[in-house]
Amino acid sequence: MPMTPLERAARALCRLDGHPENATMDRKPLWADYLPEARAVLQAIREPSVSMLSAADRHDKRDASADAWRAMIDAALAEG
Repeated sequence: MPMTPLERAARALCRLDGHPENATMDRKPLWADYLPEARAVLQAIREPSVSMLSAADRHDKRDASADAWRAMIDAALAEG
């Protein structure tokens, strides 16, 4: 089963802190401790930036792209 975006982000934050992502503590994967931080990042990037919307404008789909971006972030948050 593929990893969710939240899990991938939590594993990356774990590695960034210098821990092997497959380490465990109390029989729990250490990367799982980083899920709140990963969720906070996804929530922080939920709104597309001006440059992202401008890129969507070049494809004449600004509103649809912004809605799709938010929906994808919401889905990623719900997976965790």
